[in-house]
Amino acid sequence: MSRIGLRPIEIPQGVEVKIDEKNFAVVKGPKGTLEQQLSKDMEIKIEENVINVVRPTDNKKHKSLHGLTRTLLSNMVEGVTKGYEKKLELVGVGYRANKQGDKLVLTLGFSHPIEMVDPEGITVEVPSQTEIFVKGINKQVVGNYAAKIRELRKPEPYKGKGVKYANEVIRRKVGKTGK
Repeated sequence: MSRIGLRPIEIPQGVEVKIDEKNFAVVKGPKGTLEQQLSKDMEIKIEENVINVVRPTDNKKHKSLHGLTRTLLSNMVEGVTKGYEKKLELVGVGYRANKQGDKLVLTLGFSHPIEMVDPEGITVEVPSQTEIFVKGINKQVVGNYAAKIRELRKPEPYKGKGVKYANEVIRRKVGKTGK
């Protein structure tokens, strides 16, 4: 039984949700518009200011799609109202981040600086040289872009150098013991 799928989604004031007969969802809000094709097996009901997702049967596939569909809709509604944000930190001597127009320029100890162009719908802020904020309305795109930045230089376990999420805890290892 999908407990997440059973929870109703409340539609806040100023958000407009449209779902056609093929389960193509369009959510408009103060921050923007999101569109996504949802599973055709699920039945999505909009009554007053509440969205309910109903599954047709109790087989395993429908149970998993039930929770997924509800979560995707909930993320869309939250994205157009509040938006999403990931904070990254650069740890290490000489590790820096700069913003040049729509490019993020990272100096991560390689022989060359790395330039990354911001994807559409994403804003990147660099308040200091060691902090990066990735913001947007689509949770998936924000998370993927933050993961791409982190992938360039993952934190290593000995000194903790690298690009890490702000709330990430790096398990440290003990180095070699000298004679």
